[in-house]
Amino acid sequence: MTAIALTIAGSDSGGGAGIQADLKTFSALGVYGASVITAVTAQNTRGVTAVADIAPEIVAAQLRAVFSDLPVAAVKIGMVSRAETIEAIAEGLSAFAGPVVVDPVMVATSGDRLLRPDAIAVLIERLLPRAAIVTPNLPEAALLTGGSIAQTPEAIRAQAAQLLAAGAGSALMKGGHGKGPLCVDYLVEADGILTLTAPRIDTANDHGTGCTLAAAITAGLARGLCLTDAVRQAKAYLQAALDAGRALRVGGGRGPVHHFHGWWPAGDAAPDAGDASRSRSSGR
Repeated sequence: MTAIALTIAGSDSGGGAGIQADLKTFSALGVYGASVITAVTAQNTRGVTAVADIAPEIVAAQLRAVFSDLPVAAVKIGMVSRAETIEAIAEGLSAFAGPVVVDPVMVATSGDRLLRPDAIAVLIERLLPRAAIVTPNLPEAALLTGGSIAQTPEAIRAQAAQLLAAGAGSALMKGGHGKGPLCVDYLVEADGILTLTAPRIDTANDHGTGCTLAAAITAGLARGLCLTDAVRQAKAYLQAALDAGRALRVGGGRGPVHHFHGWWPAGDAAPDAGDASRSRSSGR
């Protein structure tokens, strides 16, 4: 059976985040990707210049089309800016029994606000209870819990507990906005906490990191991995994509990570299909 994952998110015209990043990640990790577009953004590596929300009824129609035909194994929810769209998504997922990854995209890497303030409460009420895992960065966790940005491990774990109390099955509290030489993430579940540590990579090419990590978790779940293994795999994939992405030359702002680092090295011409196949089979 082909592993299929569905991303519900906004389109990034620059290709580094949103639907585009999700589909690249699914493909890189051996999963077929379907999509439901919630908004079209005009953006590049420098920022977001315009956002056009897709009508909730069209979002609902996309969901019906996908679920009526494709055996989706896991779902990722990314950028959803309006309360009405959140309601349409919650209704469209009512019959879906598989795992849902909620990535609460509230602010773009450039600093542009992507979630309307009045939609936060609806997201908490309607989507968190559907989440096998929610994946906020520290500013997003503060917005979701109504607190300040956590500065200590104790404060981070306390906000995670609030998210679980709101209905999420687990919370991956991402440390990308933290400081110091190590990036520390906390996977908080009802029965324990797993600390995931990796060297912090010095790079300006970090656009789409949150989307990519959540999509990688979704891909792992679609392939049947348990949650912990899916999170471990996703963090390793993102770490490699960030490292390889330092050599990418895309745009004049915060460039993307290198989603296909396992297929072609940054700075080189993309290989032809035969070269790519040989590289993949040799473990390159």
